[in-house]
Amino acid sequence: MNAYTSRVLEGLKARNANESEYLQAATEIMESIAPVFDKHPEYEKAGLLERFVEPERVIIFRVPWVDDQGNIQVNRGYRVQYNSAIGPYKGGIRLHPSVNLSILKFLGFEQVLKNSLTGLPIGGGKGGSDFDPKGKSDNEIMAFCQSFMTELFRHIGADTDVPAGDIGTGAREIGYMYGQYKRIKGIYEGVLTGKGLTYGGSLARKQATGYGLCYFVKNMVEANGKTVAGKTVLVSGSGNVAIYACEKITEMGAKVVAMSDSNGYIYDPNGINLDVVKQIKEVERGRIKEYAARVAGSEYHEGCRGIWTIKCDIALPCATQNELDADGAKALIANGCFAVGEGANMPSTLEATNLFLQNDVLFAPGKAANAGGVATSALEMSQNSMRLSWSFEEVDEKLKGIMAGIFGKCAEAAAIYGDKPTNYVIGANIAGFLKVADAMMAQGCV
Repeated sequence: MNAYTSRVLEGLKARNANESEYLQAATEIMESIAPVFDKHPEYEKAGLLERFVEPERVIIFRVPWVDDQGNIQVNRGYRVQYNSAIGPYKGGIRLHPSVNLSILKFLGFEQVLKNSLTGLPIGGGKGGSDFDPKGKSDNEIMAFCQSFMTELFRHIGADTDVPAGDIGTGAREIGYMYGQYKRIKGIYEGVLTGKGLTYGGSLARKQATGYGLCYFVKNMVEANGKTVAGKTVLVSGSGNVAIYACEKITEMGAKVVAMSDSNGYIYDPNGINLDVVKQIKEVERGRIKEYAARVAGSEYHEGCRGIWTIKCDIALPCATQNELDADGAKALIANGCFAVGEGANMPSTLEATNLFLQNDVLFAPGKAANAGGVATSALEMSQNSMRLSWSFEEVDEKLKGIMAGIFGKCAEAAAIYGDKPTNYVIGANIAGFLKVADAMMAQGCV
């Protein structure tokens, strides 16, 4: 890290001392992009990095709603509008008790680079609330979503900020939010993505993040003389990303032998029966441990981190931030894992990431590897603007092209700036940053 990036990072740490997730993301990004400033001194003269690391706007608001017992509940809502240099803010809404400003700033910061990598005209943002949809009735979730949108509507729009789903925010929640937005504004526009297919949603959006992850990993391993077919794979998580990563990597000829949720993991040496997982998680909204009771020969183990001790060739962490720590990384390396693809946002700690890079494990960072979801959201925005609806095959083909393009950008930047051509962490950060930086320079000091 050079003197300029070090100085800016120290200032960031002093101003945000209690925001550990945000500082973790900022440290990783700024360590990676430091070589850029040696080649572009004009960025430092323009104070570009000082502007780049600060969100353009942070909105915090209360969300009052009435539960089924008639009691008033109050949650806290957020929208971090991070950077709009290359397009309207774009990023999901996360509903989870862990949500706080640090997590949303880290997600928004990552989103800026992720969205830039897609090549599509979208800026970066993130939002959410500490509301927990688990255990709530449909009426309670609707009450919360309508209250949340009653404040958020004044800060978003099809050409301003286009939120999407994230953890805790699926088709049901997006539908309630969109209905309230339309009711208040009186206009029908593509202000949210991840909508239902009957009112402007895109085919393949549900599958896009998991599919896109697999397309990126396939490009990465083949560029390094390896294949996906015939390999053993671990997929952490059992939500949307994990389920469709499991589906696509299996189609590619690999065998997924383990999945997890926040309580524990299942191991099935015969290969995960995805139909059973979908029934449990998508239909019944149950826990992954129920799989072991339904599929002979499978096992359930308490503690989700234990999944990384299973021998595999490829690991796809698709659950949540910092789920894969140094101990997990050491276990994967010792067991011969040659590739890791991040389906979640920052699922690997800095220590784990460094271990993978030091041991020549092919590592696909989340901001590149999981960009398929937001890329398809941007395709949904295009369809809404043009009043069109593309087929599943059309969207999937565009997604394949976008993910191939993202890998190409990461590989090119890694070759120019990285310590080695397979350091796709540096490649992703620099490739994403350069586009945003050039747009910010062109638009003046804003």
